[in-house]
Amino acid sequence: QVQLVESGGGLVQAGGSLRLSCAASESSFRQDAAGWHRQAPGKQRELVAVISSGGSTNYAGSVKGRFTISRDNAKNTVYLQMNSLKPEDTAVYYCNGNSDGNLPFRNYWGQGTQVTVSS
Repeated sequence: QVQLVESGGGLVQAGGSLRLSCAASESSFRQDAAGWHRQAPGKQRELVAVISSGGSTNYAGSVKGRFTISRDNAKNTVYLQMNSLKPEDTAVYYCNGNSDGNLPFRNYWGQGTQVTVSS
């Protein structure tokens, strides 16, 4: 089972930037799709951004134009660059890896990293 470790969260003022990193324990990660999800207190976990094994990306409407997901396969790492942060971006951010519908099925999560945006 691939292990994911997120880092880069913290406290930032509105309008600021943060870059989250998600490091995978195995090189097989580069064959999987990856994504960032977030969960704010009292709310359901929601998808923020996804990137395929080939580098295609997709974003939630609330972050489009502000966040950028990318991956460095040589480092088995996925990033989330977050700019123009808003207080409503405050949440625990989770990294996900999955086989994108291919067999054998794989779906795995990191432990999460807290992002807090002050107004």
